[in-house]
Amino acid sequence: MENYTQTSTDFILLGLFPPSRIDTRLHTPMYFLLSQLSLIDLNYISTIVPKMASNFVFGNKSISFIGCGFQSFFFLTLGGAEALLLTSMAYDRYVAICFPLHYPIRMSKKVCVLMITGSWIMGSINSCAHTVYALHIPYCRSRSINHFFCDVPAMLTLACMDTWVYEYTVFVSTTLFLVFPFIGIACSYGRVLLAICCMHSTEGRKRAYSTCSTHLTVVTLYYVPFAYTYLRPRSLRSPAEDKVLAVFYTILTPMLNPIIYSLRNKEVMGALRRMIQRISF
Repeated sequence: MENYTQTSTDFILLGLFPPSRIDTRLHTPMYFLLSQLSLIDLNYISTIVPKMASNFVFGNKSISFIGCGFQSFFFLTLGGAEALLLTSMAYDRYVAICFPLHYPIRMSKKVCVLMITGSWIMGSINSCAHTVYALHIPYCRSRSINHFFCDVPAMLTLACMDTWVYEYTVFVSTTLFLVFPFIGIACSYGRVLLAICCMHSTEGRKRAYSTCSTHLTVVTLYYVPFAYTYLRPRSLRSPAEDKVLAVFYTILTPMLNPIIYSLRNKEVMGALRRMIQRISF
């Protein structure tokens, strides 16, 4: 019980959790990166879903010009940061399984911080360039965006100028942030699978398969719809199809990530059980 004075009229809130240190089993680079992924997913949903839900409930579908710019900026920043962070997580598993003795050096705390910082910075720079361009082009057609958020390619259909140059930059950005990382992840997991097949420990093989399959599930749900949407030329795109695909990388994947990583991870479930026991008793 915290110290307090008898003359004070203030109450003391002891909080939900008992005073204790965070589970030491989760003090590893993988969970450090996973905490950043959870932060990105939380902000991802907060950027898109509240406005979409408000539009549906109250019927007011308008959004200010500045508000649209902010939504587009945060969406692209978070999208780029998550794509690069998933690549860092794949590299973490690659080093942990293929080079376990080098893991403390290759995945030191400094390296993790650099990976996370670089993901946020590169995502922000890419987002700033696309958002500034989108806000400075003239719009002379209808202001009705056929989407449930301010997606820049959907906004370009309303422009009264030729935007083929910008569409080419979208293709380049998508290649840099989605295609190349996805190829890198696929190659790293190819090496990981070979290393797993050579393991003598059945328990080690089982644990490695569980960890890698979890990450591959997240990567597939995120990269494939995203890349398929932004790599297609405008002539082959359909607004209805784009909205369905956008649901995967803006709503479903951020919602499913915590569930997928928690239910498929013994350390996370064990830490959760121990925390519940401390609260209950």
